[in-house]
Formats: sequence, C-alpha cells, structure tokens
Amino acid sequence: MIYPQNFENKIGFYQITQLLKEKCLSPLGEEKVSNISFSDKYEEVNEWTDQTAEFVQILQEEDDFPAQYFFDVRPSLKRIRIEGMYLDEEELFDLLRSLQTINSIVRFLSSQENNNEKEEASNSYLCLSRLANDICVFPKIVQRIGNILSPYGKIKDNASPELARIRRELSATMGSISRSLNNILRSAQSEGVVDKDVTPTMRDGRLVIPVAPALKRKIKGIVHDESASGKTVFIEPAEVVEANNRIRELESDERREIIRILSEFSASIRPYIPDLLLSYEFLAEIDFIRAKALLALQISGLKPAFENRPVLDWRMATHPLLQLSLAKHGKQIVPLDIELNAKQRILIISGPNAGGKSVCLKTVGLLQYMFQCGLLVPMHEGSHIGLFSDIFIDIGDEQSIEDDLSTYSSHLTNMKIMMKQCNERSLILIDEFGGGTEPQIGGAIAEAVLKRFNGKRTFGVITTHYQNLKHFAEDHEGVVNGAMLYDRHQMQALFQLRIGNPGSSFAVEIARKIGLPEDVIADAASIVGSEYINADKYLQDIVRDKRYWEGKRQSIRQREKQMEDTIARYQTELEEVHKAKKEILAKAREEAEQLIQEANARIENTIKNIKEAQAEKEKTRLARLELSDFKQNLDNDEAQKMQEDKIAKKMEKLRERQNRKKEKKQNTLQNNKLEETSQKKNETQMPLTPGSIVRIKGQTTVGQIIEINGKNATVAFGSMKTTTKLDKLERSNAQLTKTGLDTKSTFVSTQTQDSMYEKKLHFKQDIDVRGMRGDEALQAVTYFIDDAILVGMSRVRILHGTGTGILRTLIRQYLQTVNGVKHFEDEHVQFGGAGITVVDLD
Repeated sequence: MIYPQNFENKIGFYQITQLLKEKCLSPLGEEKVSNISFSDKYEEVNEWTDQTAEFVQILQEEDDFPAQYFFDVRPSLKRIRIEGMYLDEEELFDLLRSLQTINSIVRFLSSQENNNEKEEASNSYLCLSRLANDICVFPKIVQRIGNILSPYGKIKDNASPELARIRRELSATMGSISRSLNNILRSAQSEGVVDKDVTPTMRDGRLVIPVAPALKRKIKGIVHDESASGKTVFIEPAEVVEANNRIRELESDERREIIRILSEFSASIRPYIPDLLLSYEFLAEIDFIRAKALLALQISGLKPAFENRPVLDWRMATHPLLQLSLAKHGKQIVPLDIELNAKQRILIISGPNAGGKSVCLKTVGLLQYMFQCGLLVPMHEGSHIGLFSDIFIDIGDEQSIEDDLSTYSSHLTNMKIMMKQCNERSLILIDEFGGGTEPQIGGAIAEAVLKRFNGKRTFGVITTHYQNLKHFAEDHEGVVNGAMLYDRHQMQALFQLRIGNPGSSFAVEIARKIGLPEDVIADAASIVGSEYINADKYLQDIVRDKRYWEGKRQSIRQREKQMEDTIARYQTELEEVHKAKKEILAKAREEAEQLIQEANARIENTIKNIKEAQAEKEKTRLARLELSDFKQNLDNDEAQKMQEDKIAKKMEKLRERQNRKKEKKQNTLQNNKLEETSQKKNETQMPLTPGSIVRIKGQTTVGQIIEINGKNATVAFGSMKTTTKLDKLERSNAQLTKTGLDTKSTFVSTQTQDSMYEKKLHFKQDIDVRGMRGDEALQAVTYFIDDAILVGMSRVRILHGTGTGILRTLIRQYLQTVNGVKHFEDEHVQFGGAGITVVDLD
C-alpha cells in the first residue's frame, strides 16, 4: 500500500519517470514506464532489479546489442483483426524491421545463455534469457515481407506477376509519352512557340508542356492548369492524351494490385496476431529495461544486497534528482548513511532548519520506492536494502478549502490512517511531526502517536523540533535519535546525518547570522530561560565532541586495518620464505644424493677395473688417478663442497664394505684362481669371428662384430658402427638387448650425466601460463611436465589463474592422460587456490 495518492509527486518519483521516458526508444517503452508499479513481492522485485543490473552489464560490456527499430505496430496489428483491413506499405516496413529486431534480441540473449553453459562464465544474463524464452520470432513472416518489400520499404516489382506486368507496361507507356512530348517540344521550340530551356512537367498526374498564354493556340491539346502569376499555361498535347489516360488506368491497376498483395499478406498473418502481440510485449519490456539501465548509469545506481525483511542499512546513499541538479552546477552531494533494524526501527531526526532533514526523509522514501519498482538505486555496493509492504508519507502543506481542512487537520488525518493501516512491515515518513498547532499540545499528541507506532513495531523516519520526542527516543527501545550536523563556527549546515544523539535547532546562532538585533536575542533567551539555552548549548557541545571522537576512532580503525594488512602481508611472505627454504633444502638433498650416487658409481667402477686388471700396477695407478681427478672436480664445485664430508663418509663405508667382501671371498678366490685363470685363458685364446659378442678393453659397452678385414674389425654398438683394431677387443659373455646394450651394464656418457645434472640444477618447479591462448599454454605445459619427469621432480606447480576457467580445464584434461602424473589438485587457498594446479609426479 502506498499513501497518499500523490505519494510519487511528494518524493519526486514523477520526475524519475520523466527521465525514464526520455530514454525509451519508442512508445512501447513509454507505455511501460507509465504503468510502472510498486511491488512488495520479494521474487518479483528481485527479478526486476536483476534484469536491470544485467542490462547495465550489457551496456557496459557489449557493443553488438540490437537497439534499432523499436516500432510499435500493435495498433496496426489490432486493426487488421477485422476482415478486409490490411497493413499499408509503411506499416508493413515497420513490422519487418521490428520483427528483425526482436529476432536479433532473442538470438543475442540465447547465444549468451549457450556460451555461459559451455564456458561456465560469470558474465551471464540469466534473467534476460528467461525473459526471451518462448518468444516467437516468425522467420517465415520476415522472409515473406522481404519478398514483398524492397530494402527501402517499397513494394517490389516482382511482388506478384501481375504487378510486374503492370509496371512494365506503365514504364513503356511513360517512355512513349516522354518521347512524343520531346518531339512536340522540339518542334514548338523551333517555331518559337516555347522557350529553349522549357522541359515537360507534371500537372495532376499528367505530362504537360508550359506555354505562354498568348501562344496556347499554337499547340493543340487540353489546358490543365496555369501558373499563379498567369504568365504560363500547361497544355497536354492531343497526341499524348490517350497515353496519359492509359497511364492513369495503369496506375489504378497498380494500386489495386498492391492493395490485393497487402490484403492477402494481412489475411495470412491474421491467425498469428496474438503471438505477434506477445512478441511486441517482449520488445516493450526490453525497451523499458534498457531505459532503467540507462538511468542507473546516469545516477550511478546499483543493486545492493537485497533481503526479504524490513531493513535499511544504507551507505553513501544519494537523492538522484538532487545529485543531477548539483552536478549541473559543479557541486557535490553529501551522501546519506542511515540504518534501521529490529533494534532501532524508528529514527527521530532533529536539527536546524535548512539542515537537510526533509531531504533525508525524501531520499529514504524515493530510493525505497524506486527499488521496489525495479529500479537500481545510488548507494554503496556494501549497503543492504529490505522489503516493505506499505509506505506512508506525510510531508508538506495539505490545506484544503473544499474539504475544510487546515494544515494541522490534514496532518492528523494522515496520522489516523497511518495508525490504522501500519504494521511491522510498514515504513512511515513524517516531516515536522506534530507541527502546525500550539507546540505544547502538538508535541503531546505527536508523542502519543509515536507511542502507537512503536507499539506496532513499524519502521519510520520522522523529523521534528520537539524536545519531548527527543526524550521519548532516549527512553524507549526501538526508537533512536538522529541529528543533522551543523558547523557552529562557520555557521553553515553540513547536511550529514549522525544516529545516536538528538540535534540542536541552533536557533540563537542562526538568528545572529541573519542579523537579528542582539537585544532581541537576549530578550528571547531570558523568556525561554537559561536552563533551556544551556541545555541546547550542552547538546551542541556533545554533538561536537562526538564528531571529534568519532573522527579519532575512525582514524584508529584505519590504522588498525593498516596494521592488520601489514601483519597479514608479513605472515604470508614469511610462510613463502619458509616454503622456499624447505624447497631449497629438499632440492639440495636431492642433489647431494645424486652426487653420492655418482661418487659410489665411480668408486665401484674403479674397484671393478682394479679387479679386472688383476692388480696390474699401471692400470691400478690409472684407476686411482681417474678417481683422484673426479675428487678434484668435486672439490672445485661449490655445491659438492657443501656435501664433501658426507661423500667422504660414504666412500669410507664403501671401502670398508668392499674390504669385508674381499676377506670373505679371499679363500674362495684362492681355491678357484687356477680354474678361473685357465678358463679365461681359453676364452681369450679363442679367435674372434663375425658375430662374436665383444667389448673394447676397459669399457663396458657391448657390441657385435659385423666383419673382419685383416687386423681391423667393424663392430656395431646399438645403432652406431665403428672400426677398431682386433687386439683392442675382447670377448664378452653379456647378452645383447634390442638397443645393443647389456641390460645389466647400461653405459651413460659423462657428457650426458653432466647435461642432466645441469638441467636438474636449473629446473624451476613453477610455470606461469596466464595470458596465453589455449594451444600455447597446453604446449608449454607439455614440455614442462616432460622435463619435470626427466629430471625426477616429485612435485611441480602450474599457475594458470582463475579467469573463465578454460585454461584450468584444458590443462587438467591433459594431465589426466600423462602416465607419469600421480595426482593433481588446487593449491592451498592461502597460496593461490584454484588459480594454481599442484601436480605430484611418480
């Protein structure tokens, strides 16, 4: 319920509707604006405001929304419901273009909905898409109109065979007349009957020749007209009269054929008129929503958090009309912060005259009414707006001579209706509560009415100057005082609302500013009494001190917030440092282990060479020299220096283990020494032939002899062939694999080992693919994962960002196909969350 009937005029909503109509593209939208309505249904208001918010997003982000040809052809469609009525060419052209616009809008919203389903994008137009569901677009009607009309809205020659024939004959006849007239004109010019620059012209649809009145008898024909000055007559020569008559007949035939075509088309679409009208209702709704979105952009309107209960928690709310008016003069509006909730439902605002109390009242009424009509409102996005079933307002002078009502009587009438109708879901807005009569009784009645409002747990904003109402707010739960601030030093209103304390009227200060004589002010002060003056002064001091401490508290809050942000940033950085430290230590351990393994391999290889050389002094010396060189390389490497003690201990343990093995096997070796020596001698004395399995002395790589040429042999080591001396080869009992290598003694060159060590040393466990296209990111991740598996990483991180989620989906689909990937998941929310994928490798 909205009370009174002129509610919209009182709060300025009528001006809002005028702004909306200016932004409409056609009468379709203007009609919707005229019928705009207040709703107290949560789902309805939520849908309206969501539609407007989505259209604001379209206006800001989309460039191809179809916003042309919003024609209202509903009157024409309703007219042709009657048999025999038809659409004329202009109406048909408007129907064609507006249907094309409807088709384009439906296609635009449907494509957006499909894209959102596929890409799971956040920028969706779900409410507008629902609005476009089940809207007919009539492609066959559009196609048929296109067959009838040209791109310029005229009936095509080939709209029907009969029309094509008529227009061909008409064109031929007019050409014949033109030629005849030119011949007659040239003859008349040569005889001096007409001037040289005269050309045929048209009068009453007939081609004629302009001739001077004195010479009109020189040309046989019919005089059709004369000029206004009487100096020229227009003669239709007798030779072309019949042809002109034929043109008239053909033009009539043409018009009849066009009417037949239009009537036939109108009859064909008559069954579809109800569906067509529904489609135009959709077009009207789109025009209306577009106008609301444009208004929202003009006044910086948005949709705050919407709650299905009576509540006002507004931050930086502004009166849109006042905002636009001040902006024209280069001024800034002072925003309003106001809160009404279950604990403080009624706000009593006091303060000086012209301090902004009424503006505050109208701002609350206008913004709440606008929002429940489906409009976006100018306030901070962190605000909360509720839902009220009734809004009552009492503002301004309601004197009525006809109804014998004074100002105060009209106020009391409004109070009576409000008390009867209001409930816990109502919002009442009263300006100058209790005014218009003797202050003492007026204040008492106002307090009694306020008590009833509070008893019904209604919500409201009330402005007053009465002290008893301020005291009532202090003593009763549910009612709270508020003050419009005033700068007493500069003697000007600040137009800022502060809730919690009552305001002062600053009557004495304002009187001094205006220039009232000081003796008058002193006399008034003595009449009212020093107690009242001091109380008002104390109230001013309280408000001033509160402003000061409020500013201090705000400053402290800001500093605390900065400190909290700084601490949080330091904690995050410290955690990152700890994490990096752990990663560095883990990497160092891996490198140390690899180094130890390499050292072990070298030691074992040296021991093996010594064994195979049967303790020959020269080969033992060479093996020890090789081991010494390797140790020297370790000493030169800074990373290996850090692990020198561990390597030395490991080598010592290996030596002790080898010595123990030697002691255990010594007896066995002595017993079998002769037998092994004899067997080895027999094997070495056997001649080498093509097909023999051999290796180069001192090496472990196994190959096969392909051919022997004298003292040289060609040997295949896997896919590589080499020629070497026979005396450098020796037989091997190892078996060849498919790659030509012994499965028990795989050979890896020092160069390859160094390359892999270098690759692992410089390998980064993170990759950033943000900003890449899908195929680029996928290729980069493929190479990255391959390298990670090659160097033996156990965990890597892929930074792809959140965005639309496309990169994240593509990368994870690829990871599912990689055998070396054991597990992947989102990074911890503290370190990036869904924007980073952590991959565990086998």
